[in-house]
Amino acid sequence: MEKSLKSISINNGLILGLILSVVTVVAYAVNLDLFTKWWLGIILFLIAFGLGIYSSIQIKKQQGGFISFKQAFSSYFITIAIGTLISTIVGIIIFTFVDPEAAKYLNEQILIMTKETMESFGAPQEVIQQSLMEAEKTDNFSLVSQLKAYISRLVFYSILGLIAALIVKKNDPNAE
Repeated sequence: MEKSLKSISINNGLILGLILSVVTVVAYAVNLDLFTKWWLGIILFLIAFGLGIYSSIQIKKQQGGFISFKQAFSSYFITIAIGTLISTIVGIIIFTFVDPEAAKYLNEQILIMTKETMESFGAPQEVIQQSLMEAEKTDNFSLVSQLKAYISRLVFYSILGLIAALIVKKNDPNAE
């Protein structure tokens, strides 16, 4: 059964990686500004989170409706880790090797959005300037930044995965 958990989770991770990568490539090809849209991030989050939960539910069904917390979380985590790693690699390839100019453009757009957001909240001009000077030092699409973002996503998704595993788990009363 452990092999089934791993193979199902790996397959779902590959599917997730494919979906996230296709969205990344299409957004890159169609309109770079899509990377700055909040709704795209929410859609990608829901797809990843949903597929992670689906992976746990698949294992649960395969095992006759029972799954331990460890199995539920492991299935979820493997799916998320593989899928987001593939997507991160695609992002690194695009923004570090294929088109670094696209990364520069997006970094500029992020600065503009940051300034507009801070102004809309009524932040003092000196605070805005200080924040922008700090933000200019960061390349959100560098290799290191993208790897840090991957780790941060894993931590975030893991916290949600712990909650999801608590909900999905159902211990077999005959095994206790």
